[in-house]
Amino acid sequence: MKILYAVQGTGNGHLCRAIDIIPCLRAFAEVDVLVSGIQADIQLPFEVKYRYHGLSFIFGKTGGVDLWKTFMSSTVRKFVKEVNAVPVEQYDLVINDFEPISAWGSYFKEKPCIGLSHQIGAFDPASPKPEETDMLGKFIMKNYAPSTHSYGFHFKSYAPHIFTPVIRQSVRQLEPRDLGHYTVYLPSYDDAHLLKQLSKFPDVKWEVFSKHNKKPFKLKNVSINPINSDAFVQSMADSSGVLCGAGFETPAEALHLGKKLLVIPMKNQYEQHLNAASLEEIGVPVIKSLKKKYDLEIESWLNARSRVNVDYQDCTADIVEKIIKNHS
Repeated sequence: MKILYAVQGTGNGHLCRAIDIIPCLRAFAEVDVLVSGIQADIQLPFEVKYRYHGLSFIFGKTGGVDLWKTFMSSTVRKFVKEVNAVPVEQYDLVINDFEPISAWGSYFKEKPCIGLSHQIGAFDPASPKPEETDMLGKFIMKNYAPSTHSYGFHFKSYAPHIFTPVIRQSVRQLEPRDLGHYTVYLPSYDDAHLLKQLSKFPDVKWEVFSKHNKKPFKLKNVSINPINSDAFVQSMADSSGVLCGAGFETPAEALHLGKKLLVIPMKNQYEQHLNAASLEEIGVPVIKSLKKKYDLEIESWLNARSRVNVDYQDCTADIVEKIIKNHS
């Protein structure tokens, strides 16, 4: 059997999950990997047979997605060309982690496409939703990567087809410590903005991992580090807490490591507001931005000792086996 495993390359979470899923798939079949997107910092330790530009969200500098740059980076003509070119008909099974090229290629060529992504879990009717309705965001999530069969991941198993997060083995093998610093990953804020806001808390040592700087430097109590997956994960494992966006993999890994967590969902990113609703439900504090009016909430979080306890079992191989048995 031949499987095409297609992964969204915007951000790092999809690729982190792929590192554990691909070996499980290869226990059952020959697997080719497809990646589309232009905003990731993670390199897969596997051959990527197909690379496409795809559709990527471009991070802004003040807490949100830059809609203009996102629009300018994508052209309909290029997208249609890639959709027509992807050879989904050569495979017995297409498994898709929110990747639009293979999803739409399968749709137009009438090929079954198995969706296996966090977005499916977050968008599912059984999962928590934010109070504010983002109609454009809902439309994008619903139509971004269509699938004929759907399996999802989320912070809780809200339904039988929604599984708890895939925690990569490199994180499971860590021994968490508390060395007193706080790890920060907020890629939609630039370094100047983070330095200004975080330096308001002079007694706190902040370790920031930045998409906007290639060289490390330190100013007062804030250190800025370029993105490095191993260094980031180790910083998180050694931290007192994690301040990050309301993505999926980083909050899930922080919770798995038993860390105090505070999240800020990106503006213009509906998925992050879905995630924030779920995180808030399980007891994780959420703030809307780094503006001055949230300083007291950040201070309260820094002083808090409580943690949210989770039990994310290593079930990746079982999930993959279930999907293969259901659809091979």
